[in-house]
Amino acid sequence: MKLLKLWKWYQDCLAVHPVKTQVISSGLIWGFGDICAQTITHTTAKRRRQIEDEDKELKINWRRVATTGLFGFGFVGPVGHFWYEGLDRFMRYRLQLQPKSFRFVAAKVAIDGIIFGPLDLLLFFSYMGFTTGKSVAQVKEDVKRDFLPALILEGGIWPIVQVLNFRCVPVRYQLLYVNFFCLLDSSFLSWIEQQQDAPWKQWLTSFMALKEKEGQGG
Repeated sequence: MKLLKLWKWYQDCLAVHPVKTQVISSGLIWGFGDICAQTITHTTAKRRRQIEDEDKELKINWRRVATTGLFGFGFVGPVGHFWYEGLDRFMRYRLQLQPKSFRFVAAKVAIDGIIFGPLDLLLFFSYMGFTTGKSVAQVKEDVKRDFLPALILEGGIWPIVQVLNFRCVPVRYQLLYVNFFCLLDSSFLSWIEQQQDAPWKQWLTSFMALKEKEGQGG
C-alpha cells in the first residue's frame, strides 16, 4: 500500500515538475549507488583479507557520497531528462521513424551508446578526479585507467537495458526506468573508480592496447 502511494506521489511530481523530479531523484540514486559501491568494495576486501583489523568495520565516506550524488544532481538528472526527451522527438519528427519499430529502437540504442554513454563515463571519471584535488595530469591518467574497462563492461549490458527501455516502456516512464538502472550503474562506476590499479584493469587495458597494435601492424 505504501509503495502504491509512493508510486502515485512520484507520478504526480513527474507530471507537475518533470525536470526537478528527475534532478532530485538522480542525485539521491547516485548517492545511494556510491554507498552500495563502498559496501561492495569493503566486503570484497574483507573477504580477501586486504584490510587491517581496525578497518574491518565499514565506515562510509560521506564526502564521497555527497560528491557522487552531486554528479547525479548536476549532470545525470537535467542532462538525462532533456537527452531522452529530445532523442525521442528527434526519432519521431525528424527521422519520422515508427515508434517501437526495429529501426526506431536500434537507432535510439546506437545514438545513446555512441554519444551519451561515453560522455557520461568521461565526465564522471574526470569529475571524481578533480573533486579529490587531483591535477589535470593525474585525472588524465585516471581516465586512461578507468574509462576503457568501464566502457567495455558497460557496452555488453547497457544496450540490452536500452532495447527493453525503448521498445517496452512508455516514453513518460523511460526516465524512471533509466534512473532505476542508474542505481546499479552508479554503484558499478563508483566501484570501478575505487578499484584504481586493480590487476584485472591492467590486464584489460594492456590486452586492448595489444589488439590495437596488432591491428595497426596488419
